[in-house]
Amino acid sequence: MKGRVCLAYSGGLDTSCILRWLLDEDYEVVCFLADVGQEEDWDEVRAKAKKIGASKMVILDLRREFVEQLCFRAVQCNAQYEGRYLLGTSLARPVIARAQMRVAQEEGCDFVSHGCTGKGNDGIRFELAFLTINPKIQIIAPWRVPEFYNRFQGRNDLISYAAATGIPVTSTKAKPYSMDDNIAHCSYEAGALEDPSIPPPDDMWTRTVDPQAAPNEPIDIAVLFEQGLPVKLRVGGKEYTDSLELFIALNDIGKRAGIGRIDIIENRFIGLKSRGCYDSPAMTILRLAHLDAESLTLDGQVISLRDQFVTHHWSKLLYSGLYFSPEREYIENSLVFSQRRVNAEVRLRCYKGSVSVLSRNSETEKLYSSEEASMDSLVDFSPIDTTGFININAIRLKKYGIQKAEEGKSLTKA
Repeated sequence: MKGRVCLAYSGGLDTSCILRWLLDEDYEVVCFLADVGQEEDWDEVRAKAKKIGASKMVILDLRREFVEQLCFRAVQCNAQYEGRYLLGTSLARPVIARAQMRVAQEEGCDFVSHGCTGKGNDGIRFELAFLTINPKIQIIAPWRVPEFYNRFQGRNDLISYAAATGIPVTSTKAKPYSMDDNIAHCSYEAGALEDPSIPPPDDMWTRTVDPQAAPNEPIDIAVLFEQGLPVKLRVGGKEYTDSLELFIALNDIGKRAGIGRIDIIENRFIGLKSRGCYDSPAMTILRLAHLDAESLTLDGQVISLRDQFVTHHWSKLLYSGLYFSPEREYIENSLVFSQRRVNAEVRLRCYKGSVSVLSRNSETEKLYSSEEASMDSLVDFSPIDTTGFININAIRLKKYGIQKAEEGKSLTKA
């Protein structure tokens, strides 16, 4: 034997074939699977790994860790990559990588391995995490090993290999989607989706119903935030206060209402453009609710700085696999500090693919005053003060106007 390998194993096409290939290459393989909320038949996954030849199959329930430490932090940050992608896959990778390294250490593994392709982001995410946690770990990335990628050009070759070696898989050559499912979202890539001019198939989506087929009655909910974190969900006469139960309930509500679908072209970390389709019900609802909670409770200049620096860079770091980095820790400390007073309840309506805010209220944070904002009140406000405000701000603009006039460039022309 060449050594013991801890393989990140999903039970899908790629990792099932990689498990068989590693065994053929004379490695002993311990399979590791992280339960981050994907819909799986765990007994079937165990049986498949054993049938192919794994010496052990370790499955860990990481859902609560994933929701509380990554998903909720992303909500606090209003995280989006390139203004659209809610980072569902990216958020799961640090949790999975950290747990895989624990298993590798406990099982005495010399190597860790994964099924990420050389063109994608996930290999970078996993390996940067592995090497930060244990700089001496040895990594086997089959899709970057010539003996592997010269034999298997893509998923069609793997499907043929699986059929030849008796590996049961669900992918077919007619529908070879690459799907990554977790409690935050499901992603869809490859196959027919690689042509960006073709709409995604109607039967592809798994975490949302077709918005047109959603119920005709809206679902009204309320989300309570404390320090920027969702701590209570009210829907109908029911309340959820457990973080995992709250997130699962929001996913169910969003699924029934068809909320959270996007179809985008994104720029991968390595420079390639790729098409990704994602449905993220709970994350979509929570992001909007959190934005409105902040609008009521967070200082405007803090929001501006956070949007320009913290949100942008935190999202980019997570997308690029740099969760285990000093800059992420630095930025996150700023984020947590900014959320100290984001305490508010937001009421929302979920209806046929959209979520809209009905109202927001805070019992403790008083940055907003209806009396101060009212056009019918002059309490604590003197209109004459606005004249001075305008005159002070006009000083430099008057000088700019004089400069333009001297240049013969009238500001009255378009």
